[in-house]
Amino acid sequence: MKLKRSIYSAFIALLLSGCSLDYKNTEAITPDNVWSDKIMINAFMNDIYGRMLPGWPIDANGTDEGMNGPTDIGDYTRGLITIENQGKKWNYENIDRINYLLKRLETVTVLSETEKQALRAQALFWRSWDYWGKVWNTGGVPLILDVQDQTNLPSLFVKRNSTSECVAQIVKDLDEAILALPDTWTGADFGKIDKGTAMAFKGRLLLQYASPLFNPNNDQSRWEKAFNANKEAVDFLKAVGKGLYEGKFEDIWYNERNKEVIMVNQFYYPDHKLDQKNIRPEPLTKDYANFNQAIFPLLMAFPKKDGTKLQLDLNRLKTDDVYNDQFLTDFYVGRDPRFYATVFTPGTTYPASDILKDGAKYWNTWRKVADLAAESGFKYTTMIFDQLGKGVGGSTSGYFQLKGVDKALTIPTVYDAGTDWIEIRFTEVLMNYGECANEVGKSGEALKVLYDVRNRAGIEVGMGNYGILATTKSEVRQAYMDERFIEFAYEGKRWTDIRRWKRYDMLNTLKYRSGLNAVIKDENNLTKFDWKKDMYDAATRKLFRFEYVENLDGDKQYQFKLDLNHWFYPVNQEVLDRNSKIEQNKEWGGTFDPLL
Repeated sequence: MKLKRSIYSAFIALLLSGCSLDYKNTEAITPDNVWSDKIMINAFMNDIYGRMLPGWPIDANGTDEGMNGPTDIGDYTRGLITIENQGKKWNYENIDRINYLLKRLETVTVLSETEKQALRAQALFWRSWDYWGKVWNTGGVPLILDVQDQTNLPSLFVKRNSTSECVAQIVKDLDEAILALPDTWTGADFGKIDKGTAMAFKGRLLLQYASPLFNPNNDQSRWEKAFNANKEAVDFLKAVGKGLYEGKFEDIWYNERNKEVIMVNQFYYPDHKLDQKNIRPEPLTKDYANFNQAIFPLLMAFPKKDGTKLQLDLNRLKTDDVYNDQFLTDFYVGRDPRFYATVFTPGTTYPASDILKDGAKYWNTWRKVADLAAESGFKYTTMIFDQLGKGVGGSTSGYFQLKGVDKALTIPTVYDAGTDWIEIRFTEVLMNYGECANEVGKSGEALKVLYDVRNRAGIEVGMGNYGILATTKSEVRQAYMDERFIEFAYEGKRWTDIRRWKRYDMLNTLKYRSGLNAVIKDENNLTKFDWKKDMYDAATRKLFRFEYVENLDGDKQYQFKLDLNHWFYPVNQEVLDRNSKIEQNKEWGGTFDPLL
C-alpha cells in the first residue's frame, strides 16, 4: 500500500505519549472504542509504519562516499568524541506503542484470527527493527516486552540486557513474524511487511552480528547462522518472483514495484512526498543544497565496463599532458554503467528542465584565477558563473548524487519528489548471502553472486569473471567490500559496512576529502563555448584537464581521524542519571561489555 499517516494520526498522537526509559502506561488514556473498530485498529498499525518506515538517507557526509560542503564534517569523523556529543538516549516511544498494540490484540473481537495474527506479526517485525537499531549502536539495551505499570515505580527502572539476550529476543520475534506473515502483499496492501521482508531483515542483522564489530574472535557459528538465514531468504524470495532487476540499473528506482523491491517506502505527491532539495546543486534548488557530493574514493571505485579498475598516477596526472588527456577520457567514457546512474559528473546532463533549457548540460567545471591570498597562488572558480550568471552558487567537489533523483523536479517543486525508497532490495539480500558464503568456506558460491551482480550491472564478462580477480578468502572479502561500495552508493550502507568491518582505518588512511577538478585549459574558449555539448564529446573534452585537489575542505584540521578504540556509542548521561541500574559501555569508562 502507499503507506501514509492515516486520518487518525492526530487522534493516535493523543492516545500515546512516548517514553525514554520512563515507560508511561498508555493504556489508561486509550478509549476502548478504538479496539472495537477494525478501521481504527488498522489506523493504529499504519501510524506505526508512518513513524518507523525508513526514508531516503542523506548520509554520505562523514564517509568516503561524499561531503555536504567545506568543513561540514562531524565530530565523530574527526575523532572529537565525548559522552556528551555521542551519547545515545534510547527512545522507547515506538516500543511502547508496539507493546500496547500487542497487548490489545489479545482481546480484540472485531478481527478474525488471521487478521490478528497478521497485525501481530507486523508489530513483532517493527519491534525487532527498533531493538536492533538500538543494539547496533550501543550493544545490549533494556528489553521491554510488555506495557509497563506506571503506578509501580520500581518496575520502571530496569538494567540492560546483554547483547546476546537482545539478539535472541529479536530473532525470536522475527521467527514468529515469519511464520505468520503472508508470502506477499498485493494491490493496495503492497508495501506492508511480508514474509520475505522479515526473512531478509533477519539475514541482514545476523550478518551484522557475525561481523567483526560484534564478533572480533570470528565465531564461525555466527557466520553459519547468518549464511543459513540469508540463503533461506534468497531461496524464498526467488520462489515468490523476486530477483535481480533485469532492466537498466537506474530504473530500479523509477520502475516502481519491480522484482528487486523487498522493503519499500512509497513516496507520492501530494500526501507522502519526498524532499530532495538538499542533494541538488545550489543553482538548481532552493533553501538547502549540495549535500552528498561525491569525493575521490567513490569517483574511482567504479571500474571500467570491462571490469578492470580505473588506475590513476597522481604524479603523471600533474606533469604529463598526454596522460592527463587519456585519464580524462578513461574517467568519462566506458565506465561501469552504474557510475552514470549513480553520480552526476560535471559537463553532463542534470535533470533541471526549468534552468537547463534547450538541451544545455550542467557545466560546473572549473577555471583557475589568480589569488595572491591563497597558499597556491590561485583559486578555482566554477564555470557555472559563466553559464548561468554571477552569484548563482557553486559547489565543492562538483559531483552529485543521481541515484533516485526525481527527474521531473524544478526549483519550485524540490519538496515534491516521488521516488520510492527501497530499504531492502534483492541485490542486498543476495550479497549478504554471498558474503556469508565466503566466510563459511563457500568461495565458489560467493564469487557466483559477484559475477551475477556485475552481469546485471552491464559489466562485460571478459574471461568469465567480470573483472573480479579474487580467489582467496581474504581477496573475496575485499571484493565484497569494493562491490558493496559501488552497488549501494548513496543507499546509507557505507557507514554501516565500515563500522561492522571495524575498518575506520580505510577512512583515516585517506586523511583528507579529496576531489578531481575538470579545469578548462584556455579561458578564451569560454567565449564560444557550446553549453549543449558534453564531456562525452571528444573535442569538448579536449578543452579540459583534470587537477587533483587534495583537501576539498580547504583547512587541514578537517580530516578523517576516527578513534580506533571506540566502536560502540556511549549511553547518554541523562539515561545514566535517570536510572542508576544502567551501566555505561566499557569503551567509555563503564562496566557493560557490548560483546557479551
